[in-house]
Amino acid sequence: MTSSPLLLYVHIPYCVHKCHYCDFNSHVRAEPDWEHYQHALLRELAYWAAEPQFSGRKISSIFFGGGTPSLAPPSLISSVIKQTSNLFEVDQAVEISLEANPGTVDASYFEGFKAAGINRLSMGVQSLNNDELKWLERIHDRDQVFEAFTHARASGFDNINLDLMYGLPDQTVDGWMDTLHEAIRLDPEHLSCYQLTVEPYTKLATNVDAVADRLPDEDLALKFLKLTRTHLADAGYAAYEISNFAKFGFHCCHNDGYWRYHDYIGIGAGASGKWDLPDAGVKRYSNIRQPEKYIEAATQNSLAINSDEILKCKKAAAEAFWLGLRRNNGINLAVFSERFGEDVNTLFGDVIDPWVQRECLEVNHQHLRLTDTGLALADAIAEEAIAL
Repeated sequence: MTSSPLLLYVHIPYCVHKCHYCDFNSHVRAEPDWEHYQHALLRELAYWAAEPQFSGRKISSIFFGGGTPSLAPPSLISSVIKQTSNLFEVDQAVEISLEANPGTVDASYFEGFKAAGINRLSMGVQSLNNDELKWLERIHDRDQVFEAFTHARASGFDNINLDLMYGLPDQTVDGWMDTLHEAIRLDPEHLSCYQLTVEPYTKLATNVDAVADRLPDEDLALKFLKLTRTHLADAGYAAYEISNFAKFGFHCCHNDGYWRYHDYIGIGAGASGKWDLPDAGVKRYSNIRQPEKYIEAATQNSLAINSDEILKCKKAAAEAFWLGLRRNNGINLAVFSERFGEDVNTLFGDVIDPWVQRECLEVNHQHLRLTDTGLALADAIAEEAIAL
């Protein structure tokens, strides 16, 4: 039985509105079936707890993502947390995160989530400019962000992340810096700053021609990235991943677990899970995405898998390589060798060496990591490893 940390992800698929750039599994329902969704989650959780690859292992973090988890009644959140404690050993310092939309949470709900056991909030702010929020199709405005943040603090939350987005159509560097500086003045413990990406099959992708010439080119996107890292470092937020910044002691343990390639259970519509296999490969699964079909399957069968696959050792190592490079400290060479039975240079030396020569990667006796020059090229480097 492995002693490595085990993560639990809980997907809440419901939203008030599906934003045009969003490619997450989210569904608009006037009246979500919370009672049956909660029952399905608990059934699925019990199933996975009894599986040998997860049985007896300690949960190190729980993350309620979506969708919009802050739409869920606090009683549902509480029931999942309590059931997790009943079925698993849970780390005493467990991080329990919940994503919240500033437009869907009032003071009483924040208090309810805190009482349920949530100890970290991740607020989907995206922008503090009302025109940008309108283009993004967010249901909140800037004033609601400040109001929600104040309510969260008053409810006792001392670990709050704000999600922000740059690289929007016609966005200027000065405009982005205004949002960033206002966010810093709120004094959250963590900031996630992502560049807008036009994902396939989204509404934005179908209309991308209308905004393509208004999106930043590569040089401007790189300027956004570098200025973000510089200003956040000066404000006391250390980069621990390409897009994630935290005050000391406040990095997101759950997301860092993904980048470290730890095992995770996913429950809920469209959730996915992954575990290591004895041959150094991995198995992973993805659930049925449509909430009503998920509820039916999980209620009847205690699981709701839509698809699964096994990755052989080399493919799993390439995935771990890609994820690990996103971390500021990069890939721990000793841990990588122990996990996959071969050192990273043996598996991916043909990829690594040219990038080292270009000063996009640097290696020492402990870590392989991106340089500042290589930050914007992380995906290109990873694609070469995956293609081997």
